[in-house]
Amino acid sequence: MTEETIFIDKIEPITILGLGDEHLQQLDRAFASTKITVRGNRIKILGPQNEVSSVLDILKEMIRMAQKKNNIHSSDVRTLLALANRVEPGKTSTKKTLLFENEIGDIILHTHTGEAITAKTPGQRNIVKASEHNDILFAIGPAGTGKTYTSVALAVRALKERRVKKIILARPAVEAGENLGFLPGDLKEKIDPYLRPLYDSLEEMIEFDKLEFLLAKNVIEIAPLAYMRGRTLNNAFVILDEAQNATNIQMKMFLTRIGFNSRAIITGDITQTDLPHKTQSGLISIQKILQNIEGISFVYLDQNDVVRHKLVRDIIEAYEKFEMNKK
Repeated sequence: MTEETIFIDKIEPITILGLGDEHLQQLDRAFASTKITVRGNRIKILGPQNEVSSVLDILKEMIRMAQKKNNIHSSDVRTLLALANRVEPGKTSTKKTLLFENEIGDIILHTHTGEAITAKTPGQRNIVKASEHNDILFAIGPAGTGKTYTSVALAVRALKERRVKKIILARPAVEAGENLGFLPGDLKEKIDPYLRPLYDSLEEMIEFDKLEFLLAKNVIEIAPLAYMRGRTLNNAFVILDEAQNATNIQMKMFLTRIGFNSRAIITGDITQTDLPHKTQSGLISIQKILQNIEGISFVYLDQNDVVRHKLVRDIIEAYEKFEMNKK
């Protein structure tokens, strides 16, 4: 048995331990043979050497994260646990720290309330890295992996840093049919329900009055995919969300809108298409069409990147097993 002690200095213990000791319980479940005891600002770890070493590394990284962004989410702890499982036995503490830092990444953006938005998972980190070196990026993965949220944060950062002049967010309005004419109300009233998730992300990042101003001036534009036809999008950060619901023709139309000094992120979940039967998703086809083109990158996320309720990850895994058994 091995014993180690770590002290929490200049940080509220609840930040590390979690509300109701939630983070501590996550560690307890992951390292069942190890006892973790908290006394004031001191945490004692007792158990097998390999488990104690992993717990100590995770706690050190949690302290580093808390010092950097002032809060830790349960999804951060899940990510650290997943990364700890990938560390080779005998790897030095410095190399482990570098692995954590490289995978979790730095702050993308601060919200209007001062909260730091970071890439919380390896998949989100890959989105951030790929966006720095590619003008067109496809982020493909299941629900709850933060594809859209991370992409919107990157777009808002680019606008704040004046690297682009506007943000354009688009979604296929497939639930109502791309022809929205039969729905009651003006255009905004017709399309808002289908675009609401994009507004939700923006409202977390930009204060309400400023967001309303940017929307009114079309500096930030949110529209159905069909309304992109015939346009050339220069000096813009363009996001196509729910792209699994775009047909091949719509996908080609969207991608050929990209103009000078613009970049695009296309997000979607190829397991959740709402297209009519026998209509192929453009997001599925595009993976073969645009292979190995410089400046275009594909990032794939999985259940390990889920940042919603932990049951969402379990649900995704259950569906994947179900689909595999059907084949």
